[in-house]
Amino acid sequence: PFPGNILHPLLRHFELKKIGKGIERGRKEGRKEGEEGAMEGREEIKGSKPSFPLTFWEVAVASTMVFGIVLGLVGVYLTMPASDYSFLKLPRNLEDLQILRDNLESYTSDYTVQVLVGYCAVYIFMQTFMLPGTVFMSLLAGALFGVFKGVALVVFTATAGASSCYFLSKLIGRPLVFSLWPDKLSFFQAQVAQRRERLLNYMLFLRLTPTLPNTFINVASPIVDVPYHIFFMATLIGLIPAAYITVRAGIALSELQSLGDLYDFNSIATLFLIGVVSVTPTLMSKTKQ
Repeated sequence: PFPGNILHPLLRHFELKKIGKGIERGRKEGRKEGEEGAMEGREEIKGSKPSFPLTFWEVAVASTMVFGIVLGLVGVYLTMPASDYSFLKLPRNLEDLQILRDNLESYTSDYTVQVLVGYCAVYIFMQTFMLPGTVFMSLLAGALFGVFKGVALVVFTATAGASSCYFLSKLIGRPLVFSLWPDKLSFFQAQVAQRRERLLNYMLFLRLTPTLPNTFINVASPIVDVPYHIFFMATLIGLIPAAYITVRAGIALSELQSLGDLYDFNSIATLFLIGVVSVTPTLMSKTKQ
């Protein structure tokens, strides 16, 4: 009854209208799904908490050291006799060190525990915050306590201070390391990644030899994911030879003319030899691969 040329435009109009409604419905549904997804994302962000960089045991070790130092210093303050302690300052040269040694010798015999606690607190503090002069403290240990006790004291305090520095760097040290030592950090990170299976041997090598400064190792190790137990063992064992050389020199402190007298050719060669022996298993494993 209707001519085809009239019916066709009408059908076309209804088809387009139907398509338009479908597109609009799809837009509304898509917008609704997008809003729901955004709300879920915001809820996840609100619910998620940033992970704390230190593990429970690392926090426990760090807290124990801090409380131990604070309590020890309070005990020293309360038990030491009233006197003139103006000589107590961080030694910056051999002359300062000799003055400090001369004054502390009289206290070491009568107030041994207090001197030990004060020594440990100062050494750990210097190591934690990378203050220069720990070599003078190592010499002082030899002058006051002898070789055996001096080495044990230096290794203990150096390891504790390095551990504190490790924890502190893990918390806030990343920007500092990237800004101060970008090239060394890249080298260290590559070496650690290559030696994961024998990482303890490599860390021992670094502690025994002057390949990288100890201060840098303390700060950079957590940044390049050196596990704390490996860092601890390498520090505890690797510092013994150098500590022995320095503490032994402290016994004859008055004979030292400069810090250059500490490490002669034989001492340095011995340290390198021990370092090469420690890293040999790593080199052999790489050769086999």
